Amino acid sequence: MSTAPSIVAVDWGTSSFRLWVMSRDGTVLAEHRSNEGMTEVAALGFETVLENHLTALSVPGHLPVVICGMAGSRQGWVEAGYIDTPADVTTIGKSATIVPHAARSVIILPGLAVRSEGEPDVMRGEETQLLGAYLDMPGGARYCMPGTHSKWVSMDGATVTGFETFMTGELFAAISAKTILVHSTGGEGGVDANDPAFLTGVRDGWAQAAKITHHLFSIRAGQLLHSHGIDENRARLSGLLIGVELAGAGVRGDEQIGLVASGAMQRLYHAALSECGVKVRDINADAAVRRGLVEAWHGFSNTNGDVTHP
Repeated sequence: MSTAPSIVAVDWGTSSFRLWVMSRDGTVLAEHRSNEGMTEVAALGFETVLENHLTALSVPGHLPVVICGMAGSRQGWVEAGYIDTPADVTTIGKSATIVPHAARSVIILPGLAVRSEGEPDVMRGEETQLLGAYLDMPGGARYCMPGTHSKWVSMDGATVTGFETFMTGELFAAISAKTILVHSTGGEGGVDANDPAFLTGVRDGWAQAAKITHHLFSIRAGQLLHSHGIDENRARLSGLLIGVELAGAGVRGDEQIGLVASGAMQRLYHAALSECGVKVRDINADAAVRRGLVEAWHGFSNTNGDVTHP
C-alpha cells in the first residue's frame, strides 16, 4: 500500500465540498469536507476555497487536482461540458478541462448528456461515481444512484447507453415542507427503512404509480380520520415517492441492480428495491467517487503526459 501523495481528488457539488489526498493506488491519506458547495463560493472564488483546504492539509504545490461535480457547470469555476451518450465511462478523464491560470495543475471532468429532443437529461459528478461503480461491478447492466436527483443508468459493458433523472429527493423536501402535508409529516425528517408504512408506500407507489396524487392526499386524510402519526406519514410519503421512481425506471422483480449509495439513502433504496424483488448489489458511493476520480486522472495523464507542474 502506497503512502506517497500523488493527487488531490475533489467532489465539488451544489451544496457540499469533499476533498481527498490520494496515493497513486487510491489510498486515502487525508480528507477535508465542508458545506462550501458551488452556491457558497461566489464571494471567495473557487480557487481561494480550494487552496484554503489544501493549505489546511499542508498539501505540496506540485500535486495535481482532479475535480468532478458542479465546479464544472456553467455557473461553476470553468465549464467542463458534456459527453454525449452512448459514452464509454472509462474515457471521461481524456476529455477533462484544464483550469487556466491556476496556481497548480487543476482539471475538471465533464458530465454526461442525453440529447434526446423529447427527454433530454444531464448528469454532472455522478459520471465519476459511475466510473468507480462500474470498476466495482463491471458486469452490471443497471445502476441506481439515489439522491436529491436520483440517476438510473443503463450500461452495455463500459458504455453508458442512457440514463434518467428522477427528482425524488427534491420532491420529498418540497411536498413535506411546502404543501398541506406539512401538517401531517412535520416537515423534513428522517425515515426508518424498516417502517411498515415506508414499505407499504413503496409497494403502492410502484404498483399504482398513476394514483400517486391520490395516495399523497390520502396521507392527510389518514391523519384526520385514523390519527396516523407524523413519523408514519413521513415514512409513507418517502415510500410512495421512491416507489413511483422505481415504477418510472421500469424496475422488475427479476433483475440485479447496482445501488451506488451511502448512509440513509443506501438503507432506504436497498429496502425499497428488495421489497420489489430486486437483487441488490451495494456499492459504497464515497468509495466509488474516489475510485472514479483516481481512474479518470490516470486516463487524463496517460493521454496528456506529465502535467503536475502548471
